[in-house]
Parts: sequence; C-alpha cells; structure tokens
Amino acid sequence: QVQLQESGPGLVKPSQTLSLTCTVSGGSITTGYYYWSWIRQPPGKGLEWIGYINPSGVPFYMPSLRSRTSISRDTSKNQVTLQLSSVTPEDTAVYYCTRSPRAPVVARAPNREVGSWGQGTQVTVSS
Repeated sequence: QVQLQESGPGLVKPSQTLSLTCTVSGGSITTGYYYWSWIRQPPGKGLEWIGYINPSGVPFYMPSLRSRTSISRDTSKNQVTLQLSSVTPEDTAVYYCTRSPRAPVVARAPNREVGSWGQGTQVTVSS
C-alpha cells in the first residue's frame, strides 16, 4: 500500500521560498498512471489546489499561484517536491501531498475520498 509523507520547515519567513518534499513508499512514483498533487488548507478555510504533476512528469499549476510555484519529481529518491516562492502570511496552511489515478478536477475543491493522501504538514509564514 502506497504511503505519502510530507516534510519541510514548519516556519518560513515572508518573502522566502517554501520547499516541501513528499516521500513516497510502497510504490514507485513512475509506476502506473498517477497524478501527484499538492493541496493546502489555510486555517478556517477549505482545501485548495496548488498544482500537480502528471504521469509524464509535466506539471500543472493553478493560475493564481503559477508565477510562484514549481512542482517536480525526483525519481531516484521517489519524491515529489513543491517550491513556493515569495511567501506571505496568506500562504500559512497545512500542505498535503496526494496521489490519484485520474487527472485532478481543479474546478472543484479537492476531495479527501479520492486517491491517497499524506498526513499533511503545517507551514506557518511569519517573521
């Protein structure tokens, strides 16, 4: 059974770059036909898409975050990474890594019932 584990700094200063890693166990990130997504949930708000990387390794980013976001995969480490630059306090959230067998429907809010999810990691942006 695949397991996803997010890791990264819990505290980031404004204007810095947030870097998170999703380490995958129980299966290769290049085996099968899966989409690897990053999702976040700000305090008091719902889940929101950040972006994903498709089975061919091509990333997709939500338009509102595209200019600040980079999602990539490291097949040698079996990891998917997220970088979010120029962070502000509005980027404070719990960040999740997910795997799904279908392309994410980004016009709808993420659904916890779809695919496999990591436990999430809290990131706070504060000076």
